[in-house]
Amino acid sequence: MKIIDAKKVASLIKDKDTVAISGSGGSGSPEALVASLMNSYKRRKTPKDITVVTGISPGNLTNDLVGMNMLSAKGLVGKAICAHLGMGKLFGKAIGENVFPAFAVPLGVLNHLLRATAGGEPGIVTHIGLDTCADPRIDGCCANELAKKEKPIVDVVKINGKEYLFYHTFPVNVALIKATYADEKGNISFEHEAVIGEQYNMAIAAHNSNGIVIVQVEDIKKFGTLKAKDVLIHNKLVDYVVVSKPDESLGDYNLPVYRPELTGEKRISLAKIPKEKLTERKICGRRAALELKKGYVINLGVGMPDIVGKIAAEEGFLSDLTLSLECGPLGGMPIGGVAFGASVNPESIISTAETFDLYNGGFLDMAVLGLAEVDKYGNVNVSSFGNRTTGPGGFINITQSTKKIVFMGTFTNGDLEINVKDNKLNIVKDGSKNKFVKKVQQITFSGKNAIKNNLEVLYVTERAVFKLKKEGLVLIEIAPGIDLKKDILDHMSFKPIISKDLKEMPSAIFNKGKMNVSIK
Repeated sequence: MKIIDAKKVASLIKDKDTVAISGSGGSGSPEALVASLMNSYKRRKTPKDITVVTGISPGNLTNDLVGMNMLSAKGLVGKAICAHLGMGKLFGKAIGENVFPAFAVPLGVLNHLLRATAGGEPGIVTHIGLDTCADPRIDGCCANELAKKEKPIVDVVKINGKEYLFYHTFPVNVALIKATYADEKGNISFEHEAVIGEQYNMAIAAHNSNGIVIVQVEDIKKFGTLKAKDVLIHNKLVDYVVVSKPDESLGDYNLPVYRPELTGEKRISLAKIPKEKLTERKICGRRAALELKKGYVINLGVGMPDIVGKIAAEEGFLSDLTLSLECGPLGGMPIGGVAFGASVNPESIISTAETFDLYNGGFLDMAVLGLAEVDKYGNVNVSSFGNRTTGPGGFINITQSTKKIVFMGTFTNGDLEINVKDNKLNIVKDGSKNKFVKKVQQITFSGKNAIKNNLEVLYVTERAVFKLKKEGLVLIEIAPGIDLKKDILDHMSFKPIISKDLKEMPSAIFNKGKMNVSIK
């Protein structure tokens, strides 16, 4: 193990190398190492045409030169293989403009591919991705037109007459990883990291591909002072260490701010969390929360779904549930925004790959996820809009392996205004764009696949609730105060099946105080 200056990192990477980069949105990005690539390319046009591999791409949902945005200059990246491409807007824009080919791979698949690469396997066989944008008969994980001209990364195979997808492994030449400390021998600890994502699997994939592993840490500690259980990467896997003092930050809990309540080092009272106002977001979250049962293990998606945890805390039944995030935290309450992926007061934190081992086998009782587009077949798109492809993240793994799924989001998109009076919903101004369309732009969730696997699926909005049935999308509830034709049917590009037993959504949802409900 050699301690080097961050400026020297780029000189260790060759043109066309495959570089795996740790991080998840606002967490765990080796900012000093990625900045070295950006600065070197700006000055010397090298390294160039690298293939970048990452899970939830590091970034803060802006055009700032942080995370993957630092790699957006034309010519630096030659290909991208990511689970989520949109946390850095400049990087996502380059993909949409076909600056380089990009593949959007389900997050669990990407993690398991890294593990398979380390094990010398040709790929992984899985049901994850069938009938979705990952399926080669649909998009084959292609995030832009250039990717369609590349060698396919996934094939359909049959085993005992049953269809599966075969994803191909690839060698990793360099792993760039953020951790907490290194000791004098190069053992790497992670005690300040709220998300244990792909770091270990990236390290073993690079090492066993005869590549190099470079780790960014806060400090070097004396050998023997790090706890063995905190050391997730042994010194035999580490080639170089860069010490980056708290001067390069990215998200809500990356350096320089360490939040011990996100790692289990400290617990805080959830009573301090401010109550949410009664907006369309809270209405959707309350209706989704009514589907919960005591003892459930639930995954909450990024964005609007993360409010379900706050509602459970506000209503007093959070302790009756176990909330799980695909990045590894189990228990506690997920935090939202750029820092999504961590939880306050987690009971356990495991790696992303291990989490998807659980998820793929049906560990979750329920998932609450967002929706951007829904069609009459119950297909959901959250991954591609116009020429912008964000990728599925963990969405495909979660929705194909969980028996009960609640998609939630506003009924229309863009400048929606509502108010609630006397427990009734009033649409002051409707959104400018319909979310319920004839055909989704991309299939991130397959209604056909869900029916085939007997999944229970609900689509919850602030004014209507739909259920997926074999015959199509069925309207089962409307909000009190809402007109069926004017407020619902006139804003859909297809006519849903209307249940003979159409009901009003429970009035408690529209109460400006607590709902005063419990779960059984």
